[in-house]
Amino acid sequence: MSQVQRRIGIRQCRSHQYLSWGASHGDRGRQRRGAKSTGFSVNSLSVSDRLAVSREYTLASNQDEERGVSASYQVIAIASGKGGVGKSTVTTNLAVALHQQGYSVGLLDADIYGPSQQQLLGVPASTTPDQQDGEFLLPVEAHGLKTMSMGYLASASTPMVWRGPMASSAMSQLLEKTLWGDIDVLLVDMPPGTGDIQLTLAQRATLSGAVIVTTPQDIALLDARKGIEMFEKVEVPVLGLIENMAAYVCSECGHTEALFGEAGGVRLAEQYGLPLLGQVPLASAIRAYSDQGLPVVLAEPEGTLAGVYQAAARGLMEALAAQTPAVAPTISMTD
Repeated sequence: MSQVQRRIGIRQCRSHQYLSWGASHGDRGRQRRGAKSTGFSVNSLSVSDRLAVSREYTLASNQDEERGVSASYQVIAIASGKGGVGKSTVTTNLAVALHQQGYSVGLLDADIYGPSQQQLLGVPASTTPDQQDGEFLLPVEAHGLKTMSMGYLASASTPMVWRGPMASSAMSQLLEKTLWGDIDVLLVDMPPGTGDIQLTLAQRATLSGAVIVTTPQDIALLDARKGIEMFEKVEVPVLGLIENMAAYVCSECGHTEALFGEAGGVRLAEQYGLPLLGQVPLASAIRAYSDQGLPVVLAEPEGTLAGVYQAAARGLMEALAAQTPAVAPTISMTD
């Protein structure tokens, strides 16, 4: 690795604040407040009324061998129509469950504005990704997963005050400039909604499919429908639906109660003819373990909650196999 001193910092201008990523040989300048050291040299992104974007390099858009994203693994978006439905927690546990089932898994935290995978995976706040050739990022490994997140590049207190095109550019670079290596599947923890980042991902990565996470309540189902419709419009197959917080489970007596409505995810899956991959209960154990950076599928691998995620992971791969066309065998004949 080259001896490069890297920095990521916040600078103040008269009318705007911007986050700059850069690398310079022998740079002895002090690190700005809110900065984290990294090995990623990317374009300077500024937030201003004129949306000035200054590039320091050009993405190799047509050479897969120079890009982190590859056709050799399946890319699956885990999405939600709105925030607060537990999508990131579901993504973390799905990823670990797939790893436990023998798959090599990558996890990209594409929520540029509110990255949470670093906390959910228990990765120390001081962790920064290593660099290769002054341009590419090496994923951070956690619980057997290869991970990348904006949380590794900016401090937790640093807001990403970026307009849509800038956030989309950052997400594209995290996707394409990370050397994911030999993985079977890449799960992308999407930001909530149906905006620029979702469209950028559909354009820049060959998505194998998407999973929609919702809660049973009507307002969440309304936005989940928008997510399903969006992926259908960009011709990305929706592999299934996960109903999170399906029912509250009392930790003392085991009594269940449908706090957010009942069977909303079931009805939505039936409406669109989608597999219902799982119904995850609202359980305090999931919250407690998540706060500790420990996915519940690891903390209680034989428990009921882990079983729900394991079943959802199996259903996801079955739905993916049904969508992926079989490759015809190559037959060679010799004398």
